[in-house]
Amino acid sequence: MQQMASPSGGPEDFLPGHIDCETAALIRGFLGPIFAHARSWQGLRAALGARGYRLEFRDGRLVVIAREAERPLCTGRDLGHPLIELARRLGRPQLRIGREGRTGWLV
Repeated sequence: MQQMASPSGGPEDFLPGHIDCETAALIRGFLGPIFAHARSWQGLRAALGARGYRLEFRDGRLVVIAREAERPLCTGRDLGHPLIELARRLGRPQLRIGREGRTGWLV
């Protein structure tokens, strides 16, 4: 599968890479409860922001971005909270779509 380039040009910056089992378990333990207890998209965004992370939608995937490095960390699915499950529980997210049509942000 060909890797797609990011809006800024680098393919490594657009979607998160493969996460090994141990790293995934650590990330799930740290961020998973935030996703599990969120009652709204705004609440999820605020709770992640307080920990130094933000959400972005890329190529139809919910991506967690580590703000310090501004790089994708993982997807909601990697955390055990796929976008479809979150949309059922929190409602359909309201997004601002990027000009290229591949990225979006919660409004």
